[in-house]
Amino acid sequence: MIGDPVQFEALGNRLGFSVVEATPEKLKLVWQGARFPAFLCLGIALLLLFVSVPIMLALLERGFVGPAGSLWYFPVMNLVLFGIAFFLVTQRRTVEIDGKAGQVILRRLSLYRTTMLKISSAEITRVTLSNDLVTDSFAVGGSTAAQSFPVPALRLVLANGENVLLDRGSLRRLRDHAKLVSELIGKPLEVDPELQSGPGDARAKTQTG
Repeated sequence: MIGDPVQFEALGNRLGFSVVEATPEKLKLVWQGARFPAFLCLGIALLLLFVSVPIMLALLERGFVGPAGSLWYFPVMNLVLFGIAFFLVTQRRTVEIDGKAGQVILRRLSLYRTTMLKISSAEITRVTLSNDLVTDSFAVGGSTAAQSFPVPALRLVLANGENVLLDRGSLRRLRDHAKLVSELIGKPLEVDPELQSGPGDARAKTQTG
């Protein structure tokens, strides 16, 4: 194994990888990053341009002694928002599972750094699909009560006792991913009993009862 599995734990509550390649020999999943906050910052920055551009022109013409001298922070905010938007857009994660080569490669890419984790199939004992207990740190109105809630997670369990997070999110999507991963690396799939039956099965059992 090359790399640290801890570096690939989710920063947020959910990831949600999309399948960009799925063949009998290879599976590639991609997470494009936090697009909504990125485009939100970009939109606010574009709106501020209507104020920042005249201020910037006034500063270039008369310096900080003119009427626009006290509004210098508007162009600075614009630059900061553009920087945040660009940083968020460059965030990307990939999971490549090569059944032929017998290895799993995880990558984290950002504006300033690329982190990689490479695992051979011989180091993996099983694939698990279970709930992660995720803590929601969002507070409203000054409340400090952090609540935890279960989120379906797909993980690789290694022979040394460590585990690697592949994805979190929709149970239906993770079930499909789990089967593909298990088949490609030739390792058994273990599904938590709580996730064995879907909503449709539960309704059927209720109606039967």
